[in-house]
Amino acid sequence: MHTHALIVLFASSLLLAVIPPHANAAGFDAGRFVTRDVKIAGERHRYAVWLPPGHASGKSWPAVLFLHGSGECGTDGLKPTHVGFGPALLAHPENWPFVVIFPQKPLDTEEWWEREALALSELDDAIKTFRVDASRVALAGMSQGGHGTWLIGARHPQRFRCLVPICGYGRARAVETRALSLPVWAFHGLRDDVVDPGDTKHCIAALIQQRRARSMDTTEVRMTLFAEANHDAWDPAFATPELPGWIAAHTEKH
Repeated sequence: MHTHALIVLFASSLLLAVIPPHANAAGFDAGRFVTRDVKIAGERHRYAVWLPPGHASGKSWPAVLFLHGSGECGTDGLKPTHVGFGPALLAHPENWPFVVIFPQKPLDTEEWWEREALALSELDDAIKTFRVDASRVALAGMSQGGHGTWLIGARHPQRFRCLVPICGYGRARAVETRALSLPVWAFHGLRDDVVDPGDTKHCIAALIQQRRARSMDTTEVRMTLFAEANHDAWDPAFATPELPGWIAAHTEKH
């Protein structure tokens, strides 16, 4: 295991608490991960939540639902916090004024759209438990979760304010009209040898074309391609200085 991974695991263990079902999150310290067990369709599932600094203030918060990649599948509830968004939250918690929900699907042979009920049920549970404003939720994901971001966002555009798919695969025709109303900032590494960067390019091009045909603002659809990144585009994506502010602007109170 790499030294960086060990540091992240150790930091996560220091910042971890378990909140039982039906418990109120008030009184728990902020700026750390907590886990929560819920029953969905008769099955027990554990998911993690990041509580940002200041969460204990009592106000309602915007949120990001984050869908992990295939390597973080399982049932422990913690693996999704170890790669991608989790390390970025630990490194610079002050940059991310959001509650972040980390569902975990059990098997890497499943796609996120097959576990859509799991992700949305845990989002609903977090909304009730962690003072999340249900009208101010962003959807983000990487790799297999990037694919999930495209599809779940397209299937439920009314639930999300914006989408952040990272190195995700997808079909432009599946998202070009159904996700048309959502601001999107997509990221991909041009050296990706796992997911073709062309998938991201085609989805973004189709969204821009559809918006242009309807005289909609095309600047709400963005794409950043990293010339030197392989499949791990999530690291430079979450290190992009403008990304937290972009999500914050799209999850502001109306």
